[in-house]
Amino acid sequence: MLLLGLLVLLSSSLDLSWSFLLQKPALSNGIQSPRRLIKSRVLASKSSTLAVSDDARLKRISGLIDWAKSCEIKIGGVEISKCQGGLGLVATRDVNTNDVVMEVPTDVVVQSGEGGASRCVKGYDDVPWWAQLSLQLNALDKKVLEDNKSAWMETLPRVFNTPIHWDESSRKDLLQYEYMERCVNIQSSSWKKVYSQITPSFPMTYEEFLWGCECARSRAFSGSYSGSTFNPGVYAFTLLLVTVYVGLNLGTVEQAANGAGLVFCASIFKDFIAPKLFGGEKRYIIGPVLDMANHDSQKVNGNVALEYFTGGYSLSALRDLQQGEQVYITYGDRSNDQLLQYYGFIEKDNPNDVYVMPPLRTWDVSALEKASNRIFQSGRLEKLERAGLLGTLWTNEQANGVVISRKDGIDPAIMQALRALVSTDEEWNTAQQSVGTFAIRFSDENEEAARKAAVKALQLELEAMETTIEEDERMLKTA
Repeated sequence: MLLLGLLVLLSSSLDLSWSFLLQKPALSNGIQSPRRLIKSRVLASKSSTLAVSDDARLKRISGLIDWAKSCEIKIGGVEISKCQGGLGLVATRDVNTNDVVMEVPTDVVVQSGEGGASRCVKGYDDVPWWAQLSLQLNALDKKVLEDNKSAWMETLPRVFNTPIHWDESSRKDLLQYEYMERCVNIQSSSWKKVYSQITPSFPMTYEEFLWGCECARSRAFSGSYSGSTFNPGVYAFTLLLVTVYVGLNLGTVEQAANGAGLVFCASIFKDFIAPKLFGGEKRYIIGPVLDMANHDSQKVNGNVALEYFTGGYSLSALRDLQQGEQVYITYGDRSNDQLLQYYGFIEKDNPNDVYVMPPLRTWDVSALEKASNRIFQSGRLEKLERAGLLGTLWTNEQANGVVISRKDGIDPAIMQALRALVSTDEEWNTAQQSVGTFAIRFSDENEEAARKAAVKALQLELEAMETTIEEDERMLKTA
């Protein structure tokens, strides 16, 4: 009943740790309509049998933990356990706020931008981060890289039930959502293009490349930190130079102290100030064991950060945790479309959900006129066109539409366009024939007409669905 809720909404009027998000840029900004939500759940209920099932992965966890200890991955207060929806991290004891329950050394993580695969693949630096990580993972999987991560690799999922694997008919039937269908098609074309760029210098099938990309998109953490971790050697060497400088009477203590201070300030600027001022290059990493943490935007209680002095990635508690409680992180503000497209699941009552309708230029003008009891006067559409409010038609390369947010309702720019569109000649002239005047409520009568037009557009979108929510609910019960 998500869209019905939107209709009601519419008609009523310097830190030493660097936080990392499990976030991946996505092509879509969509919302799960009620019917697609039901169908996606049906699909999820039928996809529990994977090439490497959760049960099989769980049996390999003991080997992973032994390997983790040998790599000095510190785990204290959590364990890998079978949870609803798959494997996850569960507290083994009561955990206090800010307690670190896991730390993974930087030399254990798989990181974009560097690594063994970068030395053997032409054009490695020119492909996106997720393709770089796919190459790294495939190199590890094929044992092209001499890196003992097999115990971890064996616990990775081997099949992802995301829309990119569905055929065109399944996407149409299960999604019933043209915008997302187009986004998945754009994703597929983009990934195949990148695959064609790198395969001449690295032997792997497209299915293997796709597996690596999906592992990267669903398991990598990202952050803007681009400095280095704490290196005591630099400061020890500086201290040695100061001692020699003063001991040999090459200068005063004040001069030596100034030199040491300059080294310290340069290090702070490089590792902390420069990345914050200039953004720095985003870092994408997959941390073994750390990647077992699951997402829940409403229950998030864990945080991943790069610890400067210890030189590792830590998982800490954002609040007190009870024994047996699952540790959740956040992938960022992800809609259900993004979660389904790149992760293969959806989140019930997702506060970040949105729905993307076709651009305003494609809406049924006559139906909107009838609903608002207004005749759209000549010249209004031309004005909206010049103002860029009618949107652009969807193509195979791009899809941008009218965004309806669960938080904020319909896009304010579309409400502005509708106010201008339904305005009478008197209102239009009072506004000096300026579309910008309608960016805010113009009058009670105009606002009511604009809202009626918006509600009608939403109703038409719902009616265009091939099945009703009742039919989908029945399907869910019999799945």
